[in-house]
This record gives sequence, structure tokens and C-alpha cells, in this order.
Amino acid sequence: MRDTADIIEAPPATLGTRTGFRTIGLRILFAAGVAACVGSGFVLPDQYQHAATYAGTAVSLLTGPLVMREEPLRSWLAARPTLWFLFVFNLAVAVCAGVFLDGPEGIAAAAGMGVVSLGAGIGLLRTRPAAAPAR
Repeated sequence: MRDTADIIEAPPATLGTRTGFRTIGLRILFAAGVAACVGSGFVLPDQYQHAATYAGTAVSLLTGPLVMREEPLRSWLAARPTLWFLFVFNLAVAVCAGVFLDGPEGIAAAAGMGVVSLGAGIGLLRTRPAAAPAR
């Protein structure tokens, strides 16, 4: 474990490399795509809402996997507490969506959240802690 003196004396990370600019650019594009999906109905007139929503969906779907491959997010998503939270929370949302939403919206929301919960559950099963050595 690092001492606090080592952290204070460590030189700041530089973002002047191409990788740093690529990372920042991808994160900005992903955030813009999600914002276009969610916020187009509040900002744009009726004739442009669908185009902005579809374009934002395409941008976020293209940049999302690239952003998630970065190491800090990858190791955080593989942590057992994160997987437990994703499993329990998304399972609860899937059950509530199936109960409280009617029609195709409820089915789609429950199925989507169920798939995420199932993925986190599979991640939990794959990352079992190592067995304690026998004495």
C-alpha cells in the first residue's frame, strides 16, 4: 500500500499524449450521445426530436464499448461489490418494472434490466474468491 507522502510527491499525470486526447474525446462523445437521447424531447421541436434521439443512440452505442474498455472502468466493473450492486439493484428494477409498467414498456424494461442483472450474476460466478489453502 502506498504512503500518503508518495501520493503527494508523485508528479501529475500528463494528458498531452494522443491516448489522453482520445480518451477525453470518446468520453465527451459518449456523454453527448446519451444527452441527445435523453434531452432531445425537452430542447428540440417535434420534427427534430426523432433524428436527434436516433443519432444520439448511434453515437452512444458506437462510443460506449470503447469507453468501457479503459482500464479504470474495467477493473471497477469487475470488482465484487460493484457486481453485487448491479445484480441486486437491476434485479429489483426488473421486478418493479414488470409489476408497475403495463404493456410492451414493462416487458422491455423488465427484460433489459433482467439481462443486466443476469450479466452481473454471471460475473459474480466467474470471479469466485480463491479457496483457502488446506491446513
